[in-house]
Amino acid sequence: MILATDLDGTFLGGKSLHKQQLYRTIRKNTSIRLIFVTGRGLESVIPLLNDPIIPNPDFIICDVGATIVNGRTLEAIEPLQNDIEQNWPGVHKIRECLKDIPGLQYQEVPQQRRCSFYLHDESIAIEEIQKKVEAINCSLLFSAGKYLDILPKDVNKGRTLVNLLDYIKADGENVLVAGDTLNDLAMYECGYKGVIVGNAEQKLIQSAKDIAEVYVADEEGAGGILEGMQHFENMRPFLPSTNKENILIENSETPQLVMMYHRFPYEMKLVNGNIERAAPKSPNGILPTLQNFFNTGRSGVWIAWEEVEKRGELLRNIYIDKENYPNLMASRIGLTKKEIDIFYKSFAKEAFWPTIFAFIDKVKFNHHHWDHYVEINRLFAQKAAEQADNGAMVWIHDYNLWLVPGLLRELRPDVQIGFFHHTAFPAANTFNILPWRREIIGSLLQCDYIGFHIPRYVENFVDVAKSLYPVEVLKSINCAPRFLTYSTALGVPKMTTAIATDHRKVCLGANPVGINVEYIKQMMQDKTIQENIAAIKKQLQDKKLIISVERLDYVKGPLEKVAAYEEFLNSYPEFHGKVELILICTPPAQGMKIYDKIQHDLEHAIGRINGKYSSIDWIPVRFIMRSFPFDEIIPYYAVADIAWITPLRDGLNLVAKEYIAVQGQLEQSSGTLVLSEFAGSAVELTYAILTNPYDLQSLKEGLLQALLLSDNDKQLRMQRLYEQVEHYDIDFWANDFLQNLLPDFSAAELAAEV
Repeated sequence: MILATDLDGTFLGGKSLHKQQLYRTIRKNTSIRLIFVTGRGLESVIPLLNDPIIPNPDFIICDVGATIVNGRTLEAIEPLQNDIEQNWPGVHKIRECLKDIPGLQYQEVPQQRRCSFYLHDESIAIEEIQKKVEAINCSLLFSAGKYLDILPKDVNKGRTLVNLLDYIKADGENVLVAGDTLNDLAMYECGYKGVIVGNAEQKLIQSAKDIAEVYVADEEGAGGILEGMQHFENMRPFLPSTNKENILIENSETPQLVMMYHRFPYEMKLVNGNIERAAPKSPNGILPTLQNFFNTGRSGVWIAWEEVEKRGELLRNIYIDKENYPNLMASRIGLTKKEIDIFYKSFAKEAFWPTIFAFIDKVKFNHHHWDHYVEINRLFAQKAAEQADNGAMVWIHDYNLWLVPGLLRELRPDVQIGFFHHTAFPAANTFNILPWRREIIGSLLQCDYIGFHIPRYVENFVDVAKSLYPVEVLKSINCAPRFLTYSTALGVPKMTTAIATDHRKVCLGANPVGINVEYIKQMMQDKTIQENIAAIKKQLQDKKLIISVERLDYVKGPLEKVAAYEEFLNSYPEFHGKVELILICTPPAQGMKIYDKIQHDLEHAIGRINGKYSSIDWIPVRFIMRSFPFDEIIPYYAVADIAWITPLRDGLNLVAKEYIAVQGQLEQSSGTLVLSEFAGSAVELTYAILTNPYDLQSLKEGLLQALLLSDNDKQLRMQRLYEQVEHYDIDFWANDFLQNLLPDFSAAELAAEV
C-alpha cells in the first residue's frame, strides 16, 4: 500500500490518539510506503524528519508538486526533478510579471520552483492574473480564497504524484491519497482511491463530489485517514487487527487527557556517560497513578518543564514509555537553570509557600519575579492550547501553575479544566496579603472543577473568592462521616461543592490524596526488607522507637518537635534509655538558602539533647539528614512503635498514611500514630492521637499517651486507620477527581481507564 498524504490539517492533524494510531501502524507495517505531498517547502519539512514520533516518508513531494526528493536521503528524484526545473522561469521573472497587480503580497517562505502570494484584495480578478501567468508558461493555483501559487506549467500535486508512482512502478490500485484543501484536488483527479478528511475545505468537497472512489470522512486529520483505510476494502488488511489499535475502539470517544504537573513521570540519570530516562521510585505513588490513566490506550500529553542550556531551545514531543503507554507523549517546555531557580526556588518558595502555610513573617514579594512567573505560566498555557484536542480534559497541578487556567481559557474555551491543590489553601485574611490575589483567583475561577485535600481548604477558597468577586454558593454537602467536623482544628461541618460567578459555574470538592497500598503490600513481602526489619529489632533490643520523617522545612515544625522531646525527657526520666527518636529529614533542593538557618538550629538543639542525656549504650536522638529510598524507610515504619508526625501546617501528609499502610501488613501491629491536628490528614485519620504542635505540653502529652496505650487499644486504632487508608487509596483519589471533572462519565468507566 502507498499512502500519499498532505501534511497540515491531514497527516499532522486530528486527535492525538488517532495520530499515534496512524503513525504506529505505518512504522510497524513495512509494506506501507509513505509519501508526503505538501505545499510546504523542503526546508519546512526537514524538521519533521527529525521528529521521533512521525514516521519517515519514503518520498517527499513539496512546493505543491514542484520539488520531489527521496525521503531518506533528500536527494532529488531524477529525471523527474529535471523536467520540472526546465519549465521554471525563475522567481524574479514571476515577480516582475505580477508587479503591477495591487493587493498581492509575496510570501517570504522557504520555496523552490514556486512563487507564493497572499491575496489581500478579494476584488482582484483572478482571470487577469491567470493570463499573465500563462503568458510566461506557468500555472496558477488558487486556494482558500486568499492563497496564490505560481508553478511551472502543468505542475501540481497530482501530476507529480502520478509521475513518481510511474517512476517507481507502483500499483495504482493500492494507492490512497489524503488531503483537506483545494490545492489537494489534483491528487483526487488521478484515478486513485482518495479520502477527504473531516473539517476539510468545502470547495474541495464540492469539487470532488463527482469523482469516483473519493470518500469523505467524519474524523479530522489522521483519524480521517484511518477511517478511509477502513472504508476501502483493499486497504483494510493494512490496519492493525487488534481492537486496542483500531480506529473503532470503544474508548476512542474518551476525551484526551492533558496532564500538567511540575515534573515528568521519569527522572534524568547519567548511565555510562549517557543521559537516560528512568521511572522515579515515588513513595506516594502519585506519578505512576497519574501515568496509569494512559495504560489502556487513552490519548494523552504530559506537560512539564525540562532544563535546557539556553532559552528558546526546541524540544520536540517524545514518548514517555512507548511500549506500555503508546499514546502518551511528553511535551516539554525548555527552561534554563536560572529560570527554574527564579520560578521555583526563589519566587514560589519566598512568596507563595509561606503564604499558603500562614507563615506571614517569612513572606517576600518581588514584582520582577512575579512577571517571570506570569511568563512561565503563559508558556504552559500556550503549550496546553497547542497540544489539546477539541474538548480535551486538562488536569493542572498545584500553585506553580495558578495562572494557567485563566490563560488557557482565553486560548481554548472548548477544553475542560481541572485543578488540584497538593498544598493547603489558607484563610482569606492570609491569602489576601498576596499583591496578585485577584489575578490568581480570577484564573482559578476559569476552571470547571477545583479539588483540594480537605473541606476546610475548600471553604477557605470560597471565602477568598467572595472577598474579591461576586460569588454565589449553589450547592453544599455535609462533611461527615468521611471527615471530622467539630473535633479538630481543621474541621468544618459543611462543604461548598458549586459556586457561580457572573460568567461561570465552578465545581469544588475535597479529594485527599491516597497512597499506593498495593505497592507497599508487595514491598513488605521482599526478603531484604524482612531481613532489615529483623536487624533493626535486634539493634533496638527493648527500646521503644519513635520515628519522624519529613522534609527539612520550617512548615514541618522540626524545632518544635525536638524542643518537646527535650521537655519529655526532662519531665519523664523513667523513659531514659527506653525510647529513641529517629528524625529523618530530606534536605531541600540545592541552592535554597532559606532553610540554612533551620538546619543549623536543628543540629544545635539535637547536639544539646544528646550531650545532656546520652549514655554509653543510649543516644536519645538519631538525626539523619539525607534522602532515603522508600525501601530503606519501610523497615523503620514496620518497627516503629510511634510515628510522631507533627507539622505546624501541612496540606495533607502522606508519611502518616505510609506508616499506617506498613503497620497494616503486620500480623500484630503495635504502632501508634501521633498526628498534628494542623495536618490535612488529621480530619481523615480519626483514630490517630491528635496533638497541637504549637503547644509543647500537647506534643509532650501526646507522646506520653501513645507510649502508655494498651496493646489492645493500639491494635484496634491501627486496624481502623488501615481500613481508611486502604479504601481511600491513590486510585480512589485519581478516579474521584476525574469523575468530578467529567460527571458525565460514570465511576465504573473512569475506573476502567486506570
